Amino acid sequence: MSRSLEIVNFHGIITASAKMKSLFETLKRVSRTDSSVLLRGDSGTGKELFAQAIHNLSRRRAKPYRALNCATLSEQLMSSELFGHVKGAFTGATHQHDGLFHVVNEGSIFLDEIAEIPLNLQAKLLRVFQERAFNRVGSTKVEHVNVRFISATHTSLRNMVADGTFREDLMYRLRVIPLFLPKLSDRNEDIQVLTEKFIEEFNQLGYRTIEQVSKDAWDAMMSYPWPGNIRELRNNIEHAFAIGLGDTLHLEDLTPELQGKQPPEETALENIEKELLVKALRDNHGNKGKAAEQLGMSRPTFWRKCKLHNVY
Repeated sequence: MSRSLEIVNFHGIITASAKMKSLFETLKRVSRTDSSVLLRGDSGTGKELFAQAIHNLSRRRAKPYRALNCATLSEQLMSSELFGHVKGAFTGATHQHDGLFHVVNEGSIFLDEIAEIPLNLQAKLLRVFQERAFNRVGSTKVEHVNVRFISATHTSLRNMVADGTFREDLMYRLRVIPLFLPKLSDRNEDIQVLTEKFIEEFNQLGYRTIEQVSKDAWDAMMSYPWPGNIRELRNNIEHAFAIGLGDTLHLEDLTPELQGKQPPEETALENIEKELLVKALRDNHGNKGKAAEQLGMSRPTFWRKCKLHNVY
């Protein structure tokens, strides 16, 4: 079906969208520099792939590249992961540990969900920008690093600055070049292209072969808003392969949301939990750290519950 579309594969990012192709051209120019890049986009829009592409196109491509999701670690673990630690720095630190700034020296580091980094770690990160210097946790020895920063968020850092939850000076360091990734619902042609890609991918597994998609399934996919973007689309195709039979993907093979139904596993209690998550995010302008604190949850727990309830 997508044969009439001009499809490109840009470092693993497959699209037929004019918006995306224009973004690729910008990305090529940006990648020539060492400027910090802030990727803005909803969850599931492919920020990780864009970050990897920036590194692969840069002069640092032969040097290390590493990614860290700032929303999944406690403050202590995040500090250790970034800066490393010395033996005895904290309970459980039985040996010296190299952090990401040791590993990626002269390369690139991708900090996903950068809005979740705690304020006191923001100050330490700013020092890396300003002085290219840092200390391991528990050490007074100054170490130096040369690294390119690529970061990502679905939250407005400007709003967080206004709320006092993000440092303005760090924001300006991170967003020298802001790039905005379009939602899947804003690039409808890619729903078709990616559906066919994922079908081809799952066909290779051998437990079911899909050769066509029914009209009602296509209509549902093309009209659905895809709040989880590409990740949600892929999950739906995987769901269809597991649930359905035969060589045609039917509407009933897709998840209840695509069929316009309430998921049967969403009990009244689960709906209440989902509403609390949404309200906490709204109250805190999308800041997951603050929302988790409001609900008395750890950030990793809050993150997992958001994924469980499809809250982005």
